Amino acid sequence: MNRMRFVNERSQKRLHKRSVGSTKVVAAVLACVMLGLAGCGSATTGEQTPTNTLADTPTSETGTLAGTEESGERVELTILAAASLTDVCNEIKEKYEEANDNVTLTFSYGSSGALQTQIEEGAPADIFMSAAMKQMNVLDEEGLMETDTIVELLENKVVLIVPKDSELSITGFSDVAGDEVNLIGLGDPESVPVGQYAEEIFTSLGIFDAVKEKANYGTDVRNVLTWVETGVVDCGVVYATDANTTENVTVVSFAPDGSCTPVIYPVGMVKSSGNPEAARAFIAYLQSEEARQMFESYGFSAVQ
Repeated sequence: MNRMRFVNERSQKRLHKRSVGSTKVVAAVLACVMLGLAGCGSATTGEQTPTNTLADTPTSETGTLAGTEESGERVELTILAAASLTDVCNEIKEKYEEANDNVTLTFSYGSSGALQTQIEEGAPADIFMSAAMKQMNVLDEEGLMETDTIVELLENKVVLIVPKDSELSITGFSDVAGDEVNLIGLGDPESVPVGQYAEEIFTSLGIFDAVKEKANYGTDVRNVLTWVETGVVDCGVVYATDANTTENVTVVSFAPDGSCTPVIYPVGMVKSSGNPEAARAFIAYLQSEEARQMFESYGFSAVQ
């Protein structure tokens, strides 16, 4: 009996060792299986260290991906320009956009005074092209322009025009005070540079008070041009470049020498521009030989 108990005890010990050993083996196998599954999980969920992500891509100071300009990111420039620049700037827009397919030029035309007010009131604008230094100087003094970008770009002339079929004997500015003229078209001197130049001319001739009684004031120079073309007024004061755009008027006289300040057109970048590099590049283009030839074809001359 004692021997049988001893044998049974030895058998139980052997079985216990085998059981423990088997358990260790099973545990090891299970551990390997779990590790394998974990490795597969990492591969399928993308938790491996990425080799090319946006986090690795350098960004510019503006927070956009580096090289966007080189890759053709579109830029829109808003340009507020004097109404007398309408025709030539429409041609310049076509030429410039053709050569720079990632740039869109959006022109807004009006009287220089009205455009000045828009900038003062915070209207979106990148560039201002005025028909007089007065408006540009005011904006610069108010700190609304980038001073180093302001350029005296063009020069124009002031002329007196009549309708093509006019039978009035008007040959010069002095004749406007005569009885033949009942109505003259002028730009509003409060906001239209050509109206300010006209006031200077008639004042220098000593007839401004008489002319003022006959004046019909327009919102910009093109407004005055239309009145003369259609015969609404007997005559009008516009720029030579505007008179050149139509066959329905006749230029009877240029402003007498020294009767008004030089008609200078400046250009400059608005300080609040959201596209300063593109704005500076366009201003530089306006001073190029190609642009100069276009300006001259419309009657403007480069400032000497």
